[in-house]
Amino acid sequence: MPCRAVPGRAGPCHPLRPAGCFRGGGRGMLRRAAAAVGVPLLRAAPGGPDMVAVLGETTGCLALPNLRDKMKHHPEGYRILQERPRIRLSTLDMDRLRGLPDGTLGREYVRFLEDNKVSPDTRMPAKFVDDEELAYVIQRYREVHDLMHTLLGMPTNMLGEVVVKWFEAVQTGLPMCVLGAAFGPVRLNARKLQVLATELVPWAIRSGRNASCILNVYYEQRWEQSVESLREEIGILPPPAVQV
Repeated sequence: MPCRAVPGRAGPCHPLRPAGCFRGGGRGMLRRAAAAVGVPLLRAAPGGPDMVAVLGETTGCLALPNLRDKMKHHPEGYRILQERPRIRLSTLDMDRLRGLPDGTLGREYVRFLEDNKVSPDTRMPAKFVDDEELAYVIQRYREVHDLMHTLLGMPTNMLGEVVVKWFEAVQTGLPMCVLGAAFGPVRLNARKLQVLATELVPWAIRSGRNASCILNVYYEQRWEQSVESLREEIGILPPPAVQV
């Protein structure tokens, strides 16, 4: 990517990263480094989820431009970049989605939200990314995370989260996902570790490699499509028949 000056920021561009990616000059670089080291340790502390979101932004400067380019070179992904849809309770017609037939993406997504007592409104807005397109890319990744749970058939328990992180790590290359995939299993018991290693991780890796870019799907226009057919279209392999 060509080096571009960032408005309001003096000095040359950093030679190892795209310009306009993160906020705050030298002091900001120190803050980002401290965040990247400290976030894994603070995951369980008050405010832990927010700090994990910060890690996603402060370590994604190489992966985000790659994801943005994949979207730009795909018709549906390009439309998403241009229109910048948001997945929020304010943009979702929950009653309509609840009324869709079982097995459709919309119905199963709402079922996932309600069964696991989660909300799309809990996703933090991007705060540490200067470039508007890159900020939207990581925001989009966050807002489709629950849809990945839906498509992969994974709950929000620790085992399910680790499986989704393995899939997302292969798909996105985001360091946050790689760290979650690598270090999440330390909290699992021996039985779950065996299932993870022998069944779930190999499937998640194969699916991540086989699938097209998950950010190139305009999910808001696919609510009536069946989960099964969308999996086939994207290239997600059928989930293993194991208890998660």
